[in-house]
Amino acid sequence: MSARDRNFIAQVPDFELEVNFHRYEVDDPTGEKPGTIVVDTSTKHLYYVLPNNRAVRYGVATGEEAYSWKGTATIRRKAEWPHWMPPADMVQRWPDLRPTADAGGLSGGPDNPLGARALYLYDESGRDTLYRIHGTNEPETIGREASSGCIRMRNVDVIDLYARVALNTKVIVK
Repeated sequence: MSARDRNFIAQVPDFELEVNFHRYEVDDPTGEKPGTIVVDTSTKHLYYVLPNNRAVRYGVATGEEAYSWKGTATIRRKAEWPHWMPPADMVQRWPDLRPTADAGGLSGGPDNPLGARALYLYDESGRDTLYRIHGTNEPETIGREASSGCIRMRNVDVIDLYARVALNTKVIVK
């Protein structure tokens, strides 16, 4: 973790998670090939599959039912402390985001809703799904349906996952 990471993370409110949503190495419940990411939206867990039938399990926040996305994607882009531009449909739902959109979005940092890292999900035809696996400036949402479809992680966890995954990693959201 870099000095910038430590500085920015220190500015995000801390929140004590239920033990079930802490990062653990567990027996792999997915049956997928090592290197695959599987998001179980019903349990609010993301699994990064390791060799030898093991996986790293992380707690996540998922999309509210009306905004959730499920399917298979590929990570085609990774970013540290990414820039955030609220999508048009989000601005329509929450007009208070209009000034952020009009200003060209929000630079990476502790106030940015994408948090410390973002993994950009692309569909099988190579189109950006507009869904991400990313950090959050609202750690209290982990374990809940809270997003507009993206998969949120604690910043320390998304930094860990980011370091493990390569471009073209397969992601299954179910």
